[in-house]
Amino acid sequence: MKKIFLCIFLAILIMPISSSFAQKYDTASSLSVALTSNSPFVYKDSEGYTVVVGEVANNNSLTAVSKVQIRVSFYSETGTVPLETVRGQAVLDVIPALGTSPYIIKSKTPNPEIASISLFLEAFSPSPTKSQDLVVETTDVLLDETLFLSGNLKNGGSPIKDATVYLAFFDAFDPPRLIGVSSIPIGEMKANEQTSFNFNETIDQRAVSFEIFAQSDVFSSNFLKESIPQKLTKMVTISRVTPSDSQGNKLAEITAGSIVNIKSDLFVRFLDDSQSNETAYRYYAQVKQSGEIPYVEFLGKFDGMFSGAGAQEASVDWIPEKPGVYFIEPFVWDRNNNPIADKGPIVVIVVN
Repeated sequence: MKKIFLCIFLAILIMPISSSFAQKYDTASSLSVALTSNSPFVYKDSEGYTVVVGEVANNNSLTAVSKVQIRVSFYSETGTVPLETVRGQAVLDVIPALGTSPYIIKSKTPNPEIASISLFLEAFSPSPTKSQDLVVETTDVLLDETLFLSGNLKNGGSPIKDATVYLAFFDAFDPPRLIGVSSIPIGEMKANEQTSFNFNETIDQRAVSFEIFAQSDVFSSNFLKESIPQKLTKMVTISRVTPSDSQGNKLAEITAGSIVNIKSDLFVRFLDDSQSNETAYRYYAQVKQSGEIPYVEFLGKFDGMFSGAGAQEASVDWIPEKPGVYFIEPFVWDRNNNPIADKGPIVVIVVN
């Protein structure tokens, strides 16, 4: 009788349980490897495929794991039988003890009938730990129409291959939910070599933070997490461009050889009080002469400093050398040559 009971008990243990019920009986804290959420981020890409993005956690404090396999079933709005099933793996081939890894799994077809998904963690294996001899660091982070991020990857004391840098985005949920992953393949690196990388990514508007990490065939890296910066194109507004004389009077007529003071009104605003410190900027006034192929006649610059939110004036002097029709275009960049304002209004002037 005891043998029969034991066999039944073991059979129940090895039967697969759908992810919609797994949350009720097997919490993440009780499993050595677990999906961090049974409600991951799901979206349709530009080609109509359904993409599932989430994280898997290794809750074991002693052992790394590899060969993590996740099954995603895609359903219609009312269907109980999957339209299709896809198996995928974690982004990191080795997840360190108490570490996490993203996963990205896409439907086989761009099926418009897909309305819901279910997840199931199918398999994983114990693995030797990869030494954390890679170091990632950021050197510049800028949000304009896209997120531009530059940084460096430093290798340890041995040659490596298949090095890749990953950039993961998270929303404001508590705990944060992974909503996107990008990567840059680096390839082979010599011992103690350092190489730079640059991401230029269109990101989901819900993203509030990001995490950078790397892995190679033998090494892993630190995980560097930062907040997504304020969108810089909303930082400064150029509201006016006025050609004036040296006394500040608006010019009704402009003659070649005379001084033209190109002046603009700038207004800076910050999204929160933490960004109300001093901000250095560079104002450019570009003058192009009209023609079949316009060319730049003059490019003047003015260096200034914003001390908190508010308005100020920037100006440069230009001396036109010959008559003609000219276009004045103003720009404002930071000292790292990143635009922090949309291009200002274009002014057309005639030089006699």
